[in-house]
Amino acid sequence: MTPDVAVIIVNFNTRAELESCLGSLAGAPPACVARIIIVDNASTDGSIELVRSRWPRVEVLAQERNLGFGAANNVALRKCPEPYALLLNSDTTVPAGAIDRLRDRLLAMTAAAAGPRIVDRDGKPELSHGRMLTPWTEFVQRRRQRNPGPHTAEEQLVDWVTGACMLLDVAAVRAAGYFDERFFMYEEDVDLCASLRAAGGRILFTPAAEIVHVRGRSPRAPVAAGTGAHYDRSHLAFYEKHAAGWAPVLRLWMRLRGRRVR
Repeated sequence: MTPDVAVIIVNFNTRAELESCLGSLAGAPPACVARIIIVDNASTDGSIELVRSRWPRVEVLAQERNLGFGAANNVALRKCPEPYALLLNSDTTVPAGAIDRLRDRLLAMTAAAAGPRIVDRDGKPELSHGRMLTPWTEFVQRRRQRNPGPHTAEEQLVDWVTGACMLLDVAAVRAAGYFDERFFMYEEDVDLCASLRAAGGRILFTPAAEIVHVRGRSPRAPVAAGTGAHYDRSHLAFYEKHAAGWAPVLRLWMRLRGRRVR
């Protein structure tokens, strides 16, 4: 297998998780991976020093400030000579063969993006794909999250896959205009998949490959202290871009719940 995939990991103060993620990749090196790139968003926890000392062959793109998820990935994607790029969260671990199988399925289905089955450390699957966001599909998604197993058992074409682990055809991403950098955190993966589909690309979910999301949680909800405001801003920006008629309703709902978006 020709190494033709660049693995891109955005890091912001996740030293322990990054060490585990890189350790999993080093422990069972994927045959298709040409290089690994860390885009660091001005971490202060010693992440970069760790990488440079333990994995000197890993490329580090150190940023002067926190760019957010989409913009940081764009930094690496714009410099990527490989035809394929795997976006990978630092809080994941990769079993042997998973990336190679994901690449095989993307090529076999001529997809612009592909996502694997994602499980937590106990083996419980996440619902890591879905339909284009609307109030109805968000309601359905929340219900399906209660029992995600049946919805993650079969390979299928979907509207989006999560950016926690997303294999991309780099030429398709360039044609679609990369990540929209108005989304600092959340919804940027759904938006990119919408751009890829608008350009004629297909989005694939496949359980043929599986990765572990160590801190796995719902991909469509704020998950940590301090991230709620980012989620609200991105959620509203997504509706303003893709479903403008619903944006005033969403803004009113946020205000009624005491959440104001600036």
